[in-house]
Amino acid sequence: MNIGEVATRSGVPAKTIRYYEEIELIQSATRSANGYRSYTEDAVHTLRFVARARNLGFTVEECRDLIALYRDKARASSDVKRIAEGHIAEIERKIAELRSMRATLADLASRCHGDDRPDCPIIDGLAAADGACGGTSSK
Repeated sequence: MNIGEVATRSGVPAKTIRYYEEIELIQSATRSANGYRSYTEDAVHTLRFVARARNLGFTVEECRDLIALYRDKARASSDVKRIAEGHIAEIERKIAELRSMRATLADLASRCHGDDRPDCPIIDGLAAADGACGGTSSK
């Protein structure tokens, strides 16, 4: 099947499929006589697998590891669980960072009168050189 059909069936855009081939996340399609990519049903399944993993926030490298484990019928489930638990820890870290950002911004917004005067605790907090704005850093 061609890339358009695979994109429709997998829910992964054709541009992303080409990118995944380029970075060797998925196996490159064979080429037909006219030069068009030709995919198998396994490619659709692999792309769906990657799409689900990416939707859960797994990185491309984690997806690479998960695909390798999926294909390894002698895998230890502990290896898969280790990747999932590492990802959960990263999600928890991000949640804590977002909560801190929210608390800082809510505090600044609560101190702002929101009127026609130029003084504004939000601007002052953002301009603070000492990190008085909450100390969260962008990554």
